[in-house]
Amino acid sequence: MKKQAFNPYLPSWEYIPDGEPYVFNNRVYVYGSHDFYNGYVFCQGDYVCWSAPVTDLADWRYEGVIYPKTEDPFNPEGKMCLYAPDVTQGPDGRYYLYYVLDKVDVVSVAVCDSPAGRYRFYGYVQYPDGTLLGKKAGDEPQFDPAVLLEDGKVYLYTGFCGRGDKTRHGAMATVLDGDMLTVLEAPKIVAPGSEYSAGTDFAGHAFFEAPSIRKIGDTYYLVYSSQVMHELCYAVSKSATEGFRYGGVIVSNCDIGIDRYKPADMPAAYGSNNHGGMVQVGEQWYIFYHRHTNGTWYSRQGCAEPIQILADGTIPQVEITSCGLNGGPLKGRGIYPAYIACHLFTEERCAIVRPGPFPKVMQDGRDGDENPGYVGNISNSATIGFKSFDMQGVSCIGIATRGYAKGVFEVRTAWDGEVLASIPVGYSNVWESAQAQVKMPDGVHALYLTFRGFGNCSLQYVSLS
Repeated sequence: MKKQAFNPYLPSWEYIPDGEPYVFNNRVYVYGSHDFYNGYVFCQGDYVCWSAPVTDLADWRYEGVIYPKTEDPFNPEGKMCLYAPDVTQGPDGRYYLYYVLDKVDVVSVAVCDSPAGRYRFYGYVQYPDGTLLGKKAGDEPQFDPAVLLEDGKVYLYTGFCGRGDKTRHGAMATVLDGDMLTVLEAPKIVAPGSEYSAGTDFAGHAFFEAPSIRKIGDTYYLVYSSQVMHELCYAVSKSATEGFRYGGVIVSNCDIGIDRYKPADMPAAYGSNNHGGMVQVGEQWYIFYHRHTNGTWYSRQGCAEPIQILADGTIPQVEITSCGLNGGPLKGRGIYPAYIACHLFTEERCAIVRPGPFPKVMQDGRDGDENPGYVGNISNSATIGFKSFDMQGVSCIGIATRGYAKGVFEVRTAWDGEVLASIPVGYSNVWESAQAQVKMPDGVHALYLTFRGFGNCSLQYVSLS
């Protein structure tokens, strides 16, 4: 039986945020930064790559380290982190990786003969006189490069615009020569930051960071993280360097803006910054984004959802799910790991991840230990939600828990719906299973488990039979 695809799409012990997906030679390659489990800052690791055949988006293969942070001449001791990268295939057929180090305001470039081979440092983006882009008088600092090759030129999009900072104006587009390094056209602002968005259609969703560029038909789509951080928005234009207009929100990593199963302003998960890009696999387009785990900003995992690009070019906002790349709901039979939960919240609503009595995806051991994830820090009113399952004749639900807690897990198919079963749990320092009979309605449903009781516990899996 073909393996099902989950969110996160990589193993539960891997932390690759800022994912930029591309199809090369019938495989989907994802390039991102590299967080650590229990990390203390963003992007502590070397660049690694994962890929999957276009025919099976559940079959991800680790390609290894493609670029160590010590490869850059500005970073021989590895004291700086590799921030979010992007990749494009050059006119010579080679693959070019663009990135920015965390304390250097210029764009570095590495090159490789294959999509996921060992990249080697190639140079810095520079003006014809040798001045580095970002260092010329009047230049704004470079950040989060996105690249698109077209007609022998490279369109480079960069920028970071924090609220209150009037020195940074918005997302910038710079045109490079076919040598992949030399500036042909100086940076132009293509999407305003929050300090310059008043009176524009970007107001309220102004550019913050994380540009990503795709061309679909004759239209350029600029995906970016907005001033509210948890959402990926898009802007469209018929030109690569001007005329972009705001399109809307594609995805929020806490589902704010979605009102189909909850109030639009209710967060369904603990979000924060977001970064990702779009890819077409067969006839289906997807948006890749990331979620936050371990109750911090620094252990992010890649997720993806199918999207629709309507006839008028608009993209409706999609819900976050547990089954993004699966091609449909998960089977309503079997054992499912708790870490694929897409909804985590308590009665105390909070859209931004933070320490406290809030459920969180965790793992045992240290970063790199291939231990399966679980949901921990579960206390009274914590809700763990999965979306969605194709339920047919489900009559029993089981769970495995661990921890010093006593109470019940209430079972629902809507976060505020009827309680269909209650599963009792008690104190245990090892994983213990429990189950309850349930008359689950047939059809495609979400699954919600809400803990009512005392103490704190963890959830390892959910089973349906």
